[in-house]
Amino acid sequence: MSAYSPSASVPFPGTGQPTYLELFPSGEVPQTFFTYRWWEDEATTVFWAFDPHEIKRVIRFGLFRDSNLPRKSLQKRDPQAITAFLYSLVEPHETAFIDNLSHYQKVEEIIRRCQISGPPLEPWSWLPTKRDSDMPSIAIAEAIDTESHLHFTRISFEELVRYFLGYRAHSVEWFLQQHTALYIHLLNYLQMFPEELGKYKEVEQHLQTRSPFAHRAVNRCLHALRQPVSASTPYPGFQFIAAPIQQLFKEHLPSLKAILLELSVLGVRFTRTYVHAREMNWTKPFSVEIPLLDELDLTNPAPALDFAKTTTALDEEYFSGLSQKSFVEPDAIIKRLLVLWELRSLEVWECCTGLPDMIGYIQEIVEALYTYRNYHSFTAILSGLYKYSTSNPTFTHTDSATNRMTLTPVLPPALACLLDPTENFVAYRQEFQTSPGLPFLFPHIREYQQHGPPALHQLFQQLQRQVPTN
Repeated sequence: MSAYSPSASVPFPGTGQPTYLELFPSGEVPQTFFTYRWWEDEATTVFWAFDPHEIKRVIRFGLFRDSNLPRKSLQKRDPQAITAFLYSLVEPHETAFIDNLSHYQKVEEIIRRCQISGPPLEPWSWLPTKRDSDMPSIAIAEAIDTESHLHFTRISFEELVRYFLGYRAHSVEWFLQQHTALYIHLLNYLQMFPEELGKYKEVEQHLQTRSPFAHRAVNRCLHALRQPVSASTPYPGFQFIAAPIQQLFKEHLPSLKAILLELSVLGVRFTRTYVHAREMNWTKPFSVEIPLLDELDLTNPAPALDFAKTTTALDEEYFSGLSQKSFVEPDAIIKRLLVLWELRSLEVWECCTGLPDMIGYIQEIVEALYTYRNYHSFTAILSGLYKYSTSNPTFTHTDSATNRMTLTPVLPPALACLLDPTENFVAYRQEFQTSPGLPFLFPHIREYQQHGPPALHQLFQQLQRQVPTN
């Protein structure tokens, strides 16, 4: 794969124009090859089929060589269809603005609203100074790593995906250029203050487990000054995230619709994992596994009741080994059930955030799980819906005098109340007593902690009653 790599040759102030080492000749991306870019043909098909949701995702990720493809395709569409498409992208108070636009302007507005605009790019701002001479070397390494992380957060997920597939991406190019700037800043500084070489050899060692881009800059700088340091890692700096993304395009061949659904959710995970993280993990592979999406198969979704039936059968297998001893001394079975519950809740939040048009389907699934008395998966998915509604709130004023607000419910109150934690989920526990099924474990664990073995006897007596699965 060929990817643009910025030159490390940067003009130096003063006399002459010295050249510098090329720090990132490979673009820091694993070399992978596709026989042809099948997704580009699929993108053209999406514009022809004219599904607004799919078109939005195709424009967002821009997986095509001709940047005018969306423009040329949309301009050929019926003006009424373009107007309806644009109406679906705007808020109600913006409709008057739309009515005054020409067909060409509406197309441009659609493209603008579907594209992702990342944060502004900033120049490298950490600079070595003599006043930092007394700082511990690890503190300097942490400061450099923090700066590198900051610049990484300026790259949108969409730009990274494009770059990993061989397209040019300005924000990624800028990111690499800024680490070249670090190399030049440090090279000039150490030439001026060679007594600092010992400290920066220690900094280089600390950076070996931090930003590979910053480490490459410091390591190459010390090599240029003929310092005895080991060679930097041969692995591409973007290995931790590029390899999983590239693999997706090999596994999903040839379904652009499926992969864009997955990428939309992974964009949410990317932000949570890297942008909102206090510290960056530059080596742990980016997780691209989304079991919920695989189970839902949104390219050909099954009826909600069928999904609930399949999920309940699987959950029953997980619960089959559960015993009272699992509560007394938590074993692998109960630990796994609790972890799966939390992961499913988080997956639902990610999916709703990345694909809000699927919320209605998820709500149907929750209601179907309730009919099967699968409180385990029911509450996990409901919890994810609550996370989404809290992070993306639609508030309803209930008391103007006290200025108190409540969230618009994501489900009918009769079901939503089962996740109310008041009095250790009293509404759920009452429901479970009258209509037992696969339990929501957290309240039962608390019951055991508060009341001892009698709470477990009651739980397992209820579990022995038949769970409706048909």
